[in-house]
Amino acid sequence: MKSAAQNTAAKTAPESNTAEAANDQGVDPRLLEVLVCPVTRSALTYDREANELVSRAAGLAFPIRNGVPVMLRDEARDIGAPK
Repeated sequence: MKSAAQNTAAKTAPESNTAEAANDQGVDPRLLEVLVCPVTRSALTYDREANELVSRAAGLAFPIRNGVPVMLRDEARDIGAPK
């Protein structure tokens, strides 16, 4: 007989797979048209391999977590000198 925790885990497991699948699908192009870098207000490009939105102007890469872009300077990864 399964415990309540095991039943809960079994029910939530497919949802986590769905979130991972959503990340694999990439970013909606309409979202890329609307979002801009919060530092420079310049356009962003999507790096599928790193699952990040990149601002070349600011030299920053903003992570995408569970399909949601995290547009906070403190969460961004420095990718080198702005171009």
